[in-house]
Amino acid sequence: TAHVRRVIAVASGKGGVGKSTVSVNLATAFAELGLKVGVLDADVYGPSAPRMLGIDGEPAFENGKLQPLHAWGLKVMSIGFLVDEGAPMIWRGPMASSAVRQMMNDVAWGSESEPLDLLVVDLPPGTGDIQLTLIQKMKIDGVVIVSTPQEIALIDARRAVSMFQKTGTPILGVIENMAFFTDPSTGAPIPIFGTGGAKAEAERLGVPLLAEVPLEMALREACDNGRPVVATTPDSAAAQAFIAAAKALMV
Repeated sequence: TAHVRRVIAVASGKGGVGKSTVSVNLATAFAELGLKVGVLDADVYGPSAPRMLGIDGEPAFENGKLQPLHAWGLKVMSIGFLVDEGAPMIWRGPMASSAVRQMMNDVAWGSESEPLDLLVVDLPPGTGDIQLTLIQKMKIDGVVIVSTPQEIALIDARRAVSMFQKTGTPILGVIENMAFFTDPSTGAPIPIFGTGGAKAEAERLGVPLLAEVPLEMALREACDNGRPVVATTPDSAAAQAFIAAAKALMV
């Protein structure tokens, strides 16, 4: 897409592993590190970037381009801006793909004098027709896979990895979300969903384990309240994990 230097997709094999949480916080971390960053919420069936970033409103249309909305130092575009929050997202595959293509190509992400350094694309979960179309139509420079530690999530993560490998999309690394819960009284990590799975998976793929993001109240509250934890609670373990992942991806 024009005037965008680098496109990183965030993907998962199944829903509910925290892919959108990772997308918005990773993007915020890149912005805090000084990059000009956009977020494309391509999860047409469950767009959550508007809620997680605390923005709503209709994008303006100027000079033949949709203008992204701004929040937390990010340029943001989501199908969620164009439909009511409670409305069902009933998309047939080609419609969904064309809607996302439009959000890629018909949005003023950057200009010749001020290109966007990085566009973070929050993909829909799974490995179906729409994901395939998006990967083929969008020039993605690399993908970050999000999984939780339990085997059932890792099985689906492997499916996603296999899809990206088949389409020749570089896998930049794995982020393990809900990696552990810290015992409030002792500070010891409690691996609620198991341990070591994502690390082993990353090693098998020969890619880095970019972060182990803990299960934290602060993170859940921040998402629900439209405030990325990276911007609002930068010293929290979750925020530090996202910042470390962003630094690793900038190299």
